[in-house]
Amino acid sequence: MAGLAASGSNPDVDLLYDINGLAKDAPHWLDRTVEFVGEYGLLLAMVLLVVWCWWTVRRRPASAEEAASSVAALVWAPLAAGLAVLVNVPIRGFVERPRPFLDHQGLEVLVSGKTDYSFVSDHATITMAMGVALFVANRKFGLVGIGLGLLEGFCRVYMGVHYPTDVVGGFALGTAVALLLSPVASMLLTPVMKAVDGTAWAGWAVRGRSARVGGRDAVVPGARVEALVEERDLAA
Repeated sequence: MAGLAASGSNPDVDLLYDINGLAKDAPHWLDRTVEFVGEYGLLLAMVLLVVWCWWTVRRRPASAEEAASSVAALVWAPLAAGLAVLVNVPIRGFVERPRPFLDHQGLEVLVSGKTDYSFVSDHATITMAMGVALFVANRKFGLVGIGLGLLEGFCRVYMGVHYPTDVVGGFALGTAVALLLSPVASMLLTPVMKAVDGTAWAGWAVRGRSARVGGRDAVVPGARVEALVEERDLAA
């Protein structure tokens, strides 16, 4: 299984050289930028995107059930990424595909010290899992997240540390975990978020003050007073 791309005539290898070849002709500053973005920047951007979406969702007027469901879907995004990486551990051990620069000469490797196996790409898996899970929670933010995931995949090949099929495999793995387990995650996480919403110390994480005022289950002005009058009448 280690020889998935042993031949230079393999389209996977040809595409690797084509994309990585861009690094040879690019200015030094651009290579360093792609190195940082591909190794750390896009992962950080994905986390910030999820946080931004959460901040937007918690301020939107909604009932307790709607708010809990929305926030649960966002909580699933990082959990999906973590679970996808765990699933990747046995896959990497089974395939045992070396990094491309170990089998192919002339690559411009922007990141040194990569000694683990190549298939599938953890970075591509993480970003796509979060992007797809975010798309399930919010279409607008999710499209941006998927775009970041695609960019991450390109950067990994550009950097010379992954074959294109490593990236495609990561996209497939991240998407599968995020989508297939989303219903189970929603079923488990929504009651938890609803319970958190009902607490005085952490309810803000699910619904902000404006969301509670505008939510469907918000108290209608005067309703409490009428309830008290009813209670006194019943007591009499």
